[in-house]
Formats: sequence, structure tokens, C-alpha cells
Amino acid sequence: MTNELVAAADTLRSLHRPGHPVVFANVWDAASAELVEAAGFPAIATSSAAVAEAIGHTDHQGAPADEMLAAAGRIARAVSVPVTVDAEAGYGLSADNLVQRLLAAGAVGLNLEDTDHAAGGRRMVDVRRQAEWLADVRAAAERAGVPVVINARIDVVVMAGRPADEQSLVEPIVERATAYLAAGADCVYPILLHTPAAIRQVVAAVAPAPVNVTCAPDRVEITAAAELGVARVSMGGGLWRVVLAGLAERLAVLAAD
Repeated sequence: MTNELVAAADTLRSLHRPGHPVVFANVWDAASAELVEAAGFPAIATSSAAVAEAIGHTDHQGAPADEMLAAAGRIARAVSVPVTVDAEAGYGLSADNLVQRLLAAGAVGLNLEDTDHAAGGRRMVDVRRQAEWLADVRAAAERAGVPVVINARIDVVVMAGRPADEQSLVEPIVERATAYLAAGADCVYPILLHTPAAIRQVVAAVAPAPVNVTCAPDRVEITAAAELGVARVSMGGGLWRVVLAGLAERLAVLAAD
């Protein structure tokens, strides 16, 4: 099993190519994961928001770790491609426990965000402390013998309230990205960063390290992101919202009959 996980982790890492991004149509259960694999996507990522809501909880660590990781296990068992898990801020688990449970679920990658949920999500974890946490996770993966792919989410834009002018946010994003990559992260994810100029600056500042951006479930946005040099595109809860909207529309028709 360890050899299989190592191979899957290596495959997942190799998909991160600047300018030719791996696209994640983030899933929430085994059925959605099967559909994504059948459509030809080379890897699967979960959405913490979609998974949590699908099992009756809220995002931002509102769901118990046991339930989120159990969902990840069902997803990983349903597909043959590498799986990466949105593990939010790690659910308060130790680095070793988190990595062991991730691998036991059959996943080989994870997102870790730097929002301080212990403070109610109103601030970010100190950059040095977050870098130390990422280094602990990298060390735990090495002890486990699997080169887990760590995607370090940077929540600067979230905390700034998604401003239209993102130029002032580039410097703090790059500061965190540089520290996280030095700590052992494989990819950095300035979530919700959307201005082309700002994305291009972040990509250039951390090159050749991979950068992840958020896109709507839209081919035009994905193509634009690729042209900016990003290596990973995530839809987050985007597809989940599309599915819910379609279901709501169908139910309204049925209820009106």
C-alpha cells in the first residue's frame, strides 16, 4: 500500500506545471468523484465546504474531523486517480495524526489554510507559526514514507474582504508564500486572488514553485489562469453550488405542477 501511495503522490505532484495547470473539479462524495474521473480529470480534490454541507455541517471546521476524513476515504476508494483533501486548518490534529489519517483514507495530498479558527476565523495564524506547522506536516509525511503533496492556502484576500484592488495584498501574499514553500509546501494557494496583474506578480515572485488559483466552473477562466502561469486551478465549492442550483430549479418546477 505504501508503494501505491508513493506512486500516487508522485503523480499528483507531477501534474503541477506552470502554464499547464492541473484542474480540480472539487467533489463532495463518491458519486461526484466517479463522475469527475470518468470525465477524464487526472486527479480528484475534495471541497471542504461541499463535503461539510453534504453531511449536514458548516465549512470552516464546522464538521468533525472523523466525518470529513471518512468522506475522503469513501471518495478515494471510489476512484483510481490520486486524491487530495481540503483539510482546512488540520482540525486541531497533530501533524503525525493528520498525515496518518490522510494516508489511511487513501489520499496523498492536502490543503492547509492559515486562517486562525481558534480565534473564530477573524485573523490569520502568524506566518512563522504557520510555516512551522507546515514543516511539521512535511516531517510527518517523511516519517510515514509518503511524499504527501502539501498545498498551502493563503487567506490574505479573504481577510481583506475581497477588495477590488489587490495590488496592496501582493507583498503579504508573497511573504507567506515564500515562508511556506521554504517550510516544505509543494504549492501555494492565495485563495480568491483574481486580478490578473496580482496573480502574475505572485507567480513571478515564487517561480518556479506552483501557484494555485480559484476559478469558477468555466473554461474561459481556466484558460486565462493558465496564461498567467498558474500550475493548479481549483473550483472549490463551485460545482456543488451549480448542482444545488440545478436541483432547486428542478424542484421548483415539480412543486408547481
